[in-house]
Amino acid sequence: MIFAGTKTVELRRVRPTLKAGDLVLVYVTSPTKELQGAFKVSQTVTSSPASIWKKFGKKTGVTRAEFDTYFSGKNQAHALIIEEAWTLPKPVRLACLREEKQGFRPPQSFHYIRGGGFASSFGVPLPN
Repeated sequence: MIFAGTKTVELRRVRPTLKAGDLVLVYVTSPTKELQGAFKVSQTVTSSPASIWKKFGKKTGVTRAEFDTYFSGKNQAHALIIEEAWTLPKPVRLACLREEKQGFRPPQSFHYIRGGGFASSFGVPLPN
């Protein structure tokens, strides 16, 4: 949905260390196990779950019931506002990712990579 443009807000229970202009690589687990694209973060908004739903609900790609279940027991919700998203010309398989970065394991949530070497190795355009 991110790449189709129908999901323009990514939700997180824990605030990621991201700032405007940061690049998020999108790894799809099942069934493909590959890096498929990226998106540029416009901003991160932190507020109550009710406030986040009111402001961004229709842009999250989830139903209200899914949203409420995801944020159950949380006082804060975090919304990553997607500035732009794109797919890679050719997805990068997990085996190739592991060749580039020894010991690479797909993240459960976020895996921070500093510097552009890893992403640029696969033709991921870096933000200005």
